[in-house]
Amino acid sequence: MDVTLHDIHKTFGRVHANVGITLHVPAGTIQGILGENGAGKSTLMKILSGFIRADRGEIRLDGRPVVIHSPSDAIRHGVGMLHQDPLDFPPMRVLDNFILGRHGGLSLGRAAARRDFRQLAEQFGFALDPEAYVDALTVGERQQLEILRLLWLGARVLIFDEPTTGISAAQKEKLFAALRLLAEQGRTVLFVSHKLEDVEGLCHKIAVLRQGQLVGEVRPPYKTALLVEMMFGKNIVTGERAPAEPREVTLHLDSLSAEDNRLAVRNVSLSVRGGEVIGLAGMEGSGQGLFMRAICGLTRPTGGRIRVGGRDLTGRSYLSFKRHGVAFLPAARLEEGLVPGLNLTEHFVLAEEQRGFFVNWEAGRALARQRIGDFNIRGAPETTVESLSGGNQQRALLALLRLPLTLLLLEHPTRGLDIESTIYIWSKLRERCAQGTSILFISSDLEEILQYSDRVLVFFSGRVTPPLEAAALTSDRLGELIGGKGWPEKGRER
Repeated sequence: MDVTLHDIHKTFGRVHANVGITLHVPAGTIQGILGENGAGKSTLMKILSGFIRADRGEIRLDGRPVVIHSPSDAIRHGVGMLHQDPLDFPPMRVLDNFILGRHGGLSLGRAAARRDFRQLAEQFGFALDPEAYVDALTVGERQQLEILRLLWLGARVLIFDEPTTGISAAQKEKLFAALRLLAEQGRTVLFVSHKLEDVEGLCHKIAVLRQGQLVGEVRPPYKTALLVEMMFGKNIVTGERAPAEPREVTLHLDSLSAEDNRLAVRNVSLSVRGGEVIGLAGMEGSGQGLFMRAICGLTRPTGGRIRVGGRDLTGRSYLSFKRHGVAFLPAARLEEGLVPGLNLTEHFVLAEEQRGFFVNWEAGRALARQRIGDFNIRGAPETTVESLSGGNQQRALLALLRLPLTLLLLEHPTRGLDIESTIYIWSKLRERCAQGTSILFISSDLEEILQYSDRVLVFFSGRVTPPLEAAALTSDRLGELIGGKGWPEKGRER
């Protein structure tokens, strides 16, 4: 199906998210939509998929003008969108999620639906059990389920919004194979991303958006420097990794063990010095999240000792860890890190130590203006956090941290962020390191692990490698370890 977006405009208050965008995508094409955070990529795709309405402009499918009022209306026209976070129901079975949205819903014959599901899954090489529960699937498998569901509903145009965020390299390979097959079948794929390596390796052509405008389209062979300049209007230079200077030990783990209802991490011993950055690598659910929550009091250890700054904090609450200079920034920014509905001023007031019974709102607004400037947040004191882009939400989280900090723990600190935002976030984290803060961070991006870590711990099904010097690792070697290959025979940590 050919897709044409003609003179699309969309504003949110004073923000002009899409400014007269015109784009034509022929059937059988994988069209890349590239741009920095806040460039208007997702807004444009939500207009095409019926989640929001354009203020002005026209959508044409196979040359016919159409008006799309809702996502269900879009799917009737053959347009489906797979969001960054799959829109499924984790407590339900795979087959039930597959059936949802079809006319007749759960009253449809399960035998016929199961047959269609297996035929579609086999066509794309997806190994999904229709009777499994969705909450047992990986992010990549949930994406596969959503692809099959959209195809079953009749989608001929499929929109993928940042689909490689939070999936492993192997899952990305399988996803890309599926997208290429969709294009070969004559379907139209719109691939929204800010990751240059993804669009360069997959897309037949790339449209680049900047500040709500289409600045140009590019075809292979792609030149990375040109794409970066189109995205940001300037060249972006990544900083070199500076090794940590020797300092006092800030975190000491002695045979730490923790477990949940799925797996156990056992007998991890580790010493981390001030200013050092430790990367935690592994496929989702390999134990790194459990480990991180155990060393900040959010999960109670089942064995071993935790010392922060020489103090034994084993078994203490997160509040106790926080009082001793430990901070945790979760991956789920709006669900766990920020409070939707509250503005930036309210967040900064809540994060500061309170004095007296009444809030000094004028001082709160002054503090918000100062932090917004210090952390280059694209917002105002009255801006609600849910209206910020992902990069600006992450900057806001960093701006909320108190000083001084002994230990900073981060889950996926740059997930979903563009190159410029990633470099900026790490420049702020390196400032913390220079002040003596130790950092442990989880990332599914191998290049980020290698670029910013001093040492690396790799997790695989609860197992943990000894600390590995990042400078001596390659992405291939790291990928092997993450996949469970080539592990050291003896020893856990040093």
